[in-house]
Amino acid sequence: MASSDLEQLCSHINEKIGNIKKTLSLRHCGQEPTLKTVLNNIGDEIIVVNELLNKLELEIHYQEQTNNSLKELCDSLEEDYKDVEHLKENIPSHLPQITETQSLYMKSRLTYYQVNDVIKEINKAVISKYKILHQSKKSMNSVTRNLYHRFIDEETKDTKGHYFIVEADIKEFTTLRVDKKFHMLLNILRHCRRLSEVRGGGLTRYVIT
Repeated sequence: MASSDLEQLCSHINEKIGNIKKTLSLRHCGQEPTLKTVLNNIGDEIIVVNELLNKLELEIHYQEQTNNSLKELCDSLEEDYKDVEHLKENIPSHLPQITETQSLYMKSRLTYYQVNDVIKEINKAVISKYKILHQSKKSMNSVTRNLYHRFIDEETKDTKGHYFIVEADIKEFTTLRVDKKFHMLLNILRHCRRLSEVRGGGLTRYVIT
């Protein structure tokens, strides 16, 4: 979520809190039948604010995790870059013929920018999923409700208390292609210990660690 979106969300929350403060000034009149509607509206406002605060807390927590992942990934890629530079500066006069395996490894290397772009898309999928899980069921349409039930069915005891996604979420919320390149990125994230897998029921769950 962009900083402008967070500012807009905070502004919306402040507006709701302001409305609650104004209406609470009438609480001493709560016994009057004519003001019962006002008090009911206060209750509705409190529920909305609580849901918005939950979404904001989720967003901030996940952004912190993403920043840590990117820092560790950047450090790892920087070490790889130093190794490559060292090799470039110490190339022997006669090089052995490149094998098929070595060629495949060089072709499969991902740049930092490609990795960063994919992490942003994974971040988008996680945020979209957990916004639905924190959404009021009354406000869900049929499509969102079906997604909600799928999310619940995919949870296991091993994923309890953790954020996770599956390939269906990547396809649902992003434009990423779930191909060999995508799975190579997941291997990098596992190497950095920012991602783990939980398998079961014919499904692979990618857990944010």
